[in-house]
Amino acid sequence: MAKRAVTAAQDPLPPPPRTLYALGLEGSANKLGAGVIAHAPDGSVSILSNVRHTYVTPPGSGFQPGDTARHHRAWIVRVVSEAVRRAGLEDVGGCDAICYTKGPGMGACLASVAIVARTLAAQYGVPLVPVNHCVGHIEMGRTITGASNPVVLYVSGGNTQVIAYSAQRYRIFGETLDIAVGNMLDRFARVVGLSNDPSPGYNVEREARKGRHLVPLPYATKGMDVSLGGVLSCVEAYTKDRKRFKPDTKSEVGGGEVGEWGKMANGETWSGDGRHVVRPGDDEEESDDGDDDEASALRSSIPNGARLPDVITPADLCFSLQEHVFAMLVEITERAMAHIGSREVLIVGGVGANSRLQEMMANMARERGGKVFATDERFCIDNGIMIAHAGLLAFRMGHTVELERSTVTQRFRTDAPKIDWRA
Repeated sequence: MAKRAVTAAQDPLPPPPRTLYALGLEGSANKLGAGVIAHAPDGSVSILSNVRHTYVTPPGSGFQPGDTARHHRAWIVRVVSEAVRRAGLEDVGGCDAICYTKGPGMGACLASVAIVARTLAAQYGVPLVPVNHCVGHIEMGRTITGASNPVVLYVSGGNTQVIAYSAQRYRIFGETLDIAVGNMLDRFARVVGLSNDPSPGYNVEREARKGRHLVPLPYATKGMDVSLGGVLSCVEAYTKDRKRFKPDTKSEVGGGEVGEWGKMANGETWSGDGRHVVRPGDDEEESDDGDDDEASALRSSIPNGARLPDVITPADLCFSLQEHVFAMLVEITERAMAHIGSREVLIVGGVGANSRLQEMMANMARERGGKVFATDERFCIDNGIMIAHAGLLAFRMGHTVELERSTVTQRFRTDAPKIDWRA
């Protein structure tokens, strides 16, 4: 990766007396990343390398902690070696700090990467810095975009939060009450058999562009919070309505392995007409009576008075899901902007790369005389460089951790770390 210089957001943290280098290791979920960053005395930030490898599962299946951790262990030496090589360093000893994701994330994945970080720190005598994954996203986004004091919408597979900075903490104004937006999109992608390559959410976005009907779904904002579990249940109910739902026989989205619509992780498949579940080894046809009762119960979750089109396709459901959920996220973000008087919105996290979400947020911000800041998939999707950057900011403030205290935690709130490099 070519060296890239960016201008850091303006904060009271004084520039370093010399150029400092940090290696960042990220592996909180299915993305394994390593990157090297440099902070120069003139205040500039240079991205020297940003290497990533993703654990991709077959269509209709998610990634399990144990399997994902094994992927990380198998690839991390190659990923780190390539990041160091691209950065032009002789070895890891050329770094001033080794930064790793402390949390939040999947425990087995976090632990696998933390062990490598400790090993490298001990081998090369380099200080170790734990980093909050969410703070890494925010600080990388601020630096790349130049946003000074934005309201942050953090949307990823495991997190959905509206955040603003105050008194050396990132304060959470609102969040999901059940599942994160990325998790919800991934789970729906499995129901309709979309490929996991390069990611389920990306393929939902592509399929949504072909949608023609906006079908009714719950709109579940709860003050500053949102609830997404009911929305997911309702959109899944449409796939079981044999009178209207017309699934394609094959998915052509996402490349790689092509999966059937409705293929589930356990091998079950929704039948073509939506009547019943076909399980591996089933030879006899099930009765329609019970299926009609089930379909009737599922349809009862659809909003009352809804006028439904005669035919509903998977593309219609992807389109409708995005429109409803993204509108909810825009609403709670706008409330936070009004509360703190900000005209800036920064979107971070993997779902933040969604062009439709960026478009809807930009329309709202424009009406308020504001502006939206967002990055592309290189920095929205989990990566090592964001951990290196946030870790180096903490390192410049004197924050390091001894090896025996370099723990990980699956639940590490965004508002927990002290952000003392900001005013």
